[in-house]
Amino acid sequence: MNVKDIKDIVNLMNDSDLAEIEIERDGEKLKIKKTSAAAPAAVSVQPQVVPLVQPSTGAAAAPAATAAAPANQKTINSPMVGTFYRAPSPDAAPYVEAGQTVEKGQVVCIVEAMKLMNEIKSDTRGKIVAIPVENAQAVEFGQALFVLEPA
Repeated sequence: MNVKDIKDIVNLMNDSDLAEIEIERDGEKLKIKKTSAAAPAAVSVQPQVVPLVQPSTGAAAAPAATAAAPANQKTINSPMVGTFYRAPSPDAAPYVEAGQTVEKGQVVCIVEAMKLMNEIKSDTRGKIVAIPVENAQAVEFGQALFVLEPA
């Protein structure tokens, strides 16, 4: 994939309602995600880590979504819509467990999207505090998969 191909893809995204696209071709993987309507598209290969937002119920749900998370916790979020798997196969041990320390770049789970198994890696070294998603559960783009305390 050359620079012209990437520019064409970015222009296509800017001219359409696409917020994210992921392409895999000949062993190369490209993921482009719009960060906002005014900002240009961002190219990324790792899941984004953002502060934890505590879920709430009832009419107060919208204000709670903007609440600040504790400074000592981060989340590993799903970079796509798909099915969350904690292990590489049904009979294998999970990649990580709560309480375990993970290294930057370590695979923590798989998200299956359109029959493709996408390894999700931690972009921070830290201790897994919680795993708010059940194995084989459907996940949304940006949904928290792991909560960690950076080391």
